[in-house]
Amino acid sequence: MLDRDSDLNQRRSSPSAPGFVSVRGARQHNLKNVDVEIPRDSLVVFTGVSGSGKSSLAFGTLYAEAQRRYLESVAPYARRLFDQMGVPEVDSIEGLPPAVALQQQRGSPTTRSSIGSVTTLSNLLRMLYSRAGSYPAGQPELHGEAFSINSPEGACPRCHGVGRIYDATERTMVPDDSLTIRERAIAAWPTAWGGQNQRDILVTLGYDVDGPWRDLLRKERDWILFTEEQPTVPVYAGFTPTETRQALKQKQEPSYQGTFTGVRRYLLHTLAHTESALTRKRVLQFLESAECPACHGKRLRPEALSVKFAGLDIAEISALPLSRLNDLLHSASDVSSKERARHPERAHPERAIVAQRITDDLVGRIAVMLDLGLGYLSLDRSTPTLSPGELQRLRLATQIRSNLFGVVYVLDEPSAGLHPADTEALLRALDRLKASGNSLFVVEHELDVIRHADWIVDVGPAAGAQGGKILYSGPPSGLESVQESRTRPWDLPPSIRIR
Repeated sequence: MLDRDSDLNQRRSSPSAPGFVSVRGARQHNLKNVDVEIPRDSLVVFTGVSGSGKSSLAFGTLYAEAQRRYLESVAPYARRLFDQMGVPEVDSIEGLPPAVALQQQRGSPTTRSSIGSVTTLSNLLRMLYSRAGSYPAGQPELHGEAFSINSPEGACPRCHGVGRIYDATERTMVPDDSLTIRERAIAAWPTAWGGQNQRDILVTLGYDVDGPWRDLLRKERDWILFTEEQPTVPVYAGFTPTETRQALKQKQEPSYQGTFTGVRRYLLHTLAHTESALTRKRVLQFLESAECPACHGKRLRPEALSVKFAGLDIAEISALPLSRLNDLLHSASDVSSKERARHPERAHPERAIVAQRITDDLVGRIAVMLDLGLGYLSLDRSTPTLSPGELQRLRLATQIRSNLFGVVYVLDEPSAGLHPADTEALLRALDRLKASGNSLFVVEHELDVIRHADWIVDVGPAAGAQGGKILYSGPPSGLESVQESRTRPWDLPPSIRIR
């Protein structure tokens, strides 16, 4: 072990030494113009108190620069598809390989993003059902897209792949019928200009916006709430109803032409098309929901749900915990092998080979997720319901199976939310990535992960303006002599043994 430490220190002494990333003049956020040498092909853990600057170095500097260099090789129109980080404040970085960031963050929340889609296991499962599923007599074979809730070929036509149907009633849209339209009796309308616009249009159309909602005729209330018509009329912004009638009679120039949209139509259209989680949440409070009567919440067309594998449709198998799915796939593979041996005349060789290959791939991918302590999750679980730690470990499992090499994986506290008993599995996963020829730069507080490191970069000594310095960069054993380090007394007792 001493030979390894000596070798690392010897290479560290030369800024141009091969096998190291050399950072010069890093000033991102609170970093104090720091220089540091970090070995490649190693598990490097960035330590320090929260806010010390370790994430600014690992993500804000190293990963951001790796991403910037990569995007320079990408066509300008394609760069818009990336969530780009800013250009880091640093003089130079040498020896930096391509980088992959596995952070504790998620994209835009959507119920259509699931564990199956994040890990691509759903793609394999759809292929399995398409090529090896049991079809009802007379039904033609379906392509993989027919088993996807995100495609027109697969999504239930009644609920459009959501699994629930939403509708509005007068009670949900107008919770207080003693209010007038001007007093926002129609609470479901937008709170800003959009709602005012609809009220002004109703004035032009001749509706009473100053009397209690309950006093309007039933046909008037129903038209405002439920009409599918979208008339376009002149709008006189700021005019009273009397002034509006006079302006219409005299054919005055309006402020603009406004198009009316029924309240129910507005709610359902917004729900279907908004990309804003806040807008979706607001709209949902004015709608009632129920399980889709066509697909019974399974979100797929009847044709897809009629195809079975191991006696289950694809929605049922996607709802199984990964640990049970793993057992089922093993059992199905064993039963299939025995059936082929017992009745070779019934076997379809090509179909059997395809099924076996897909099943083996599924089992291999699931095994990594089980090893990371994720066996309780199911493929249909939506990603917005996952903790940041769970989501990051899912991405880690996907990367382990990707067989990439020669890259830097930058991870943000991969142990977050992990049961202590599962930390050893996480360390094995990190070791697998390193053994494949990759480097790992990990921001972490967990003691066991820090003790497992080949190299430690300790940032501090405190947070904010009192941080941003490199207190130590080297093998774990050397941190014991750094008195200023906040990590040393807590994470690295003198008795530590280096791997």
